[in-house]
Amino acid sequence: MKTSRGYHCSIAKPFEMWAKLPVTSLTPFTFQDFPEHTACILWFAGCNMACAYCHNPDLVTGAFKRLPSDSIERFLTSRQGLLEGVVLSGGECTLSSALPWLCRKLKAKGFKVKIDTNGSRPERLEELLNEGLVDFIALDFKAPPSKYMPITGLKNWALFERSLRMVVKAGIGREIRTTVHTDLLDEGDINEMTSLLEELSYRGNFVVQGFVHGPTLGNLPPQGRNFNKALLIERPFPFVFRNMAKQ
Repeated sequence: MKTSRGYHCSIAKPFEMWAKLPVTSLTPFTFQDFPEHTACILWFAGCNMACAYCHNPDLVTGAFKRLPSDSIERFLTSRQGLLEGVVLSGGECTLSSALPWLCRKLKAKGFKVKIDTNGSRPERLEELLNEGLVDFIALDFKAPPSKYMPITGLKNWALFERSLRMVVKAGIGREIRTTVHTDLLDEGDINEMTSLLEELSYRGNFVVQGFVHGPTLGNLPPQGRNFNKALLIERPFPFVFRNMAKQ
């Protein structure tokens, strides 16, 4: 089916497609997660990373039950013309082969689409970008190359770097963000990461998210020290700090 907006949305086997989408819960309204847009959030279970500071261990392990597809469909239909966008978060939404199908469906309903991703599936990002199926990408830059595997549990830095380069060049809204627990990442690591972003001519926000103590995938203790923002090297793009202790 081709809509007036030009997006193709196959409806031949919707139940099979929904079965490939491990959506486990829904946040009906947010004005903080999709910059400048009202939105809802679909939360995906499952992740291919094992970051110790992750505050969503149940999402990572897929412990939650899936939300019935008919309830998601009803909700989205009821919000057409009321909400501007849908955020696909998790977990890691790009692990699902049906993600492009879902994005086409959302676009056909008139929603803007934002995805939160760890960048481990560049081929899926490329498909979404090439088809114009995503309007905003929030990319988690977990660590510099030397610490990428110890922090994420994944060895293939090259896949993330491909995603990073793709997002930097994308002509859509984007932000790159890093979560800092000072026992894992220090100011020198952040300077190394932002140096790479500068080399790639990145000009969006670089978000530094401070670790908030609580239950995590790796049961991390509180940070041994505060992060010192004064040690960061100035770059030609803005730093945005969230949940950071005052220095």
